[in-house]
Amino acid sequence: MIRAFELSDMNDVVDIWLQASIKAHSFVGSQFWESKIDDMRNRYIPASETYVYIEDGITKGFFSLHGDTLAAMFVSPDFQGKGIGQQLMDKAKSLRGTLHLAVYQENPKGIDFYLKCGFVITKETVDNHTGHTEIIMEYRS
Repeated sequence: MIRAFELSDMNDVVDIWLQASIKAHSFVGSQFWESKIDDMRNRYIPASETYVYIEDGITKGFFSLHGDTLAAMFVSPDFQGKGIGQQLMDKAKSLRGTLHLAVYQENPKGIDFYLKCGFVITKETVDNHTGHTEIIMEYRS
């Protein structure tokens, strides 16, 4: 089931974000992600429209929209490869006619997932926080 984020989901969402970020972005280093926990909890999640995927009472994934930007989409590493990301993406696409996102160039699984979901690459840029190249992608319904 996908439903709107509730404050009681915060710990699960931040934990999923941290675990999945470390796994997908090992080229950045876990210390960087750990240093952003408070920002996620106190700044980014509260400023976003967030939805969670819950099954059997367990939060298994989430996505956050900030305007037309897909600011975050993460599935717990324990539950990846089971179609949860696709369900979350379908929900996000149902909420917006256009979506933009940034994904690290060194995350080929993420890039492939977004391409399969109908996103197209529009440009490359450098993330000011990490110095790594990001691929900017767009989806239009």
